[in-house]
Amino acid sequence: MDFMVNIDVDDIARAERFYREAFGLRPGRRLGPGALEMLDGPVPLWLLQREQASSAVPGAGATRDYARHWTPVHLDFVVEDIDRALATAVAAGARLEQEVSTHAWGRLAPMADPFGHGFCLIQFLGRGYDEAATPRTPDSPKAP
Repeated sequence: MDFMVNIDVDDIARAERFYREAFGLRPGRRLGPGALEMLDGPVPLWLLQREQASSAVPGAGATRDYARHWTPVHLDFVVEDIDRALATAVAAGARLEQEVSTHAWGRLAPMADPFGHGFCLIQFLGRGYDEAATPRTPDSPKAP
């Protein structure tokens, strides 16, 4: 199984510029004027042009909003140097929403892209999440 990431934006040219400058992604395939694949990440990232206030599905009460919004799904970009990645993302148009924090597993920078989508920059330290993970025991359920 593969994963693809789709991000709705209201200006595909501006989104292409942001994701290229902030994360070094490069354009791939285009599906007409409103869909652009961005490459060089671990999975394809598709930018999909959708009008502000348009409905995601027929009959949905919520509409697209490109001001800062919250959703329980977001992207984490794992980086080697969070300070350098933060400066690059901000220069490309991202907004830092909280100061960089340090945890047992690494450093975290909560941010938003120019289209209101939240994302985080993460720099793992030491053993990454294994620094904070509970060790498996013989009674731990097996992964499917």
